[in-house]
Amino acid sequence: MALFKQSEPGFGGTSGTAVLSMDAAIAPARPANTMRQPLKGWRTRLHDIDLVPDLGARIGSLEWMRGVVTCGGLCAAAITLSPGFERPLPGAVPAPLAPAAWDEVRAQSFAPLAFGGDSGRHMAATDAVRPLADTPERPMIELSATLGQGDGFARVLERAGVGRTDAKLVADMASRAVTLGAIRPGTRMDMVLGRRPARAQPRPLDKLAFRAAFDLRLEFERAGGRLAMRRVPIAVDDTPLRIQGRAGSSLYAAARAAGAPASAVEAYVREIKRRVPLGSIGGDSRFDIIVAHRRAATGETEVGELLFAGLDQGKRKTRLVKWTSGGRSEFFEASGVGEQRGVMARPVNGRQTSGFGMRRHPLLGYSRFHRGMDFGAAYGTPIYAATDGTVTFAGRHGGHGNYVMLKHGGGIATAYAHMSRIGVRYGQKVNRGQVIGYVGSTGLSTGPHLHYEVYRNGTPINPKTMSFTTQAQLVGQDLRNFKARLNTLLAVRPGAARIPAVARAEDGENAAD
Repeated sequence: MALFKQSEPGFGGTSGTAVLSMDAAIAPARPANTMRQPLKGWRTRLHDIDLVPDLGARIGSLEWMRGVVTCGGLCAAAITLSPGFERPLPGAVPAPLAPAAWDEVRAQSFAPLAFGGDSGRHMAATDAVRPLADTPERPMIELSATLGQGDGFARVLERAGVGRTDAKLVADMASRAVTLGAIRPGTRMDMVLGRRPARAQPRPLDKLAFRAAFDLRLEFERAGGRLAMRRVPIAVDDTPLRIQGRAGSSLYAAARAAGAPASAVEAYVREIKRRVPLGSIGGDSRFDIIVAHRRAATGETEVGELLFAGLDQGKRKTRLVKWTSGGRSEFFEASGVGEQRGVMARPVNGRQTSGFGMRRHPLLGYSRFHRGMDFGAAYGTPIYAATDGTVTFAGRHGGHGNYVMLKHGGGIATAYAHMSRIGVRYGQKVNRGQVIGYVGSTGLSTGPHLHYEVYRNGTPINPKTMSFTTQAQLVGQDLRNFKARLNTLLAVRPGAARIPAVARAEDGENAAD
């Protein structure tokens, strides 16, 4: 390619006879032999032919067909030249090692214990080696065993090598101190087995020690050929654990972050939501949780059940204390009022005078089926809705006199008869415990009372199958004991249970000084 045009002066023109034109100077030389040109062109075309093209591209083209033919030819050649699967190619087999060479290889290798661990060099016996007629035994063996889930106390000792007689003796002695079934799984037993008189006999149990309870350690020791048990009490601090904090965006998460155990937080939330809707608890509300807590002198801790559940919402404070009354443990409010139990509220404050089933009618004089329960009460006593519902009937209803029927969810309906006055109207929605009328003696009645019926899918059922709600109330000495318990719990300092008793005593002395 010329760097300049030929028309430029001094380059290829006639005006400069002594100047060599640039296009002439760099022009390619002509080949001397023109006979090789066809051969060179054939080689170039052969070189450009791709015998192994990509079979995934340009499918169906001539180039792709050429590739298929090439692949087929290579596969056919390989199959033709292969010896076949039934005639494998012979190979050289290494000669077996001589015994001396094998010992040398084994001495320099690593063998697993499952194969005997026989690696390393072995020395031949000399005259100084004498065979032992009997191998000596250790005078004692120190070991430990762990009580598993569902395991037997004596069985654990027997598995560790203790004789059946000693294991049964220790189990009988330990059962006098604690219930063997109450020993927690995972308890470690440290023992010492002594010298046995013969190999065929089990080793005698010389010493045994284990944690039988949170506040008790049992030690057994053989003295004068007999096992003796010694009880070692462990000092335990029973100060309850008190945790307080702000509810924030999540009451559960805040209590867990403050260090309350998960089981205690679950019980706390369960009791609080029975009195306070969880949606009404704001982020500035403060929770107060007290759980049973035990700290042993050896450092172990044990967390028990929820004892106190408190919630401060500013204007409203909820304080619940677990208390046992009448053989039943439940949470009572600070005023001594217990929790509500049962499915339906009692419809009237009165005593039951007649039950569900066949009876002799007091006015008609013959037996017929009584489809409800009768409650005797004074004239004008309020009648309450057993649970939330809608009034489906309110008015006179034959022998029932003034009669109200409420429809509840799940196919359940309740009816109230012989009212002196009706306090609701048809289609009205009522809440549980709302006054719907007053006791009277209208209709076929011998005196003021409430006839109460319960229906399931239109069929009358025994109202006793739908338990009434009851609420305990502490009075007298029980209320005074309950108040004392409440004051004791409220006097616990937050986090005091996590401080050793000695440190708390020193803090108290410093505060007094």
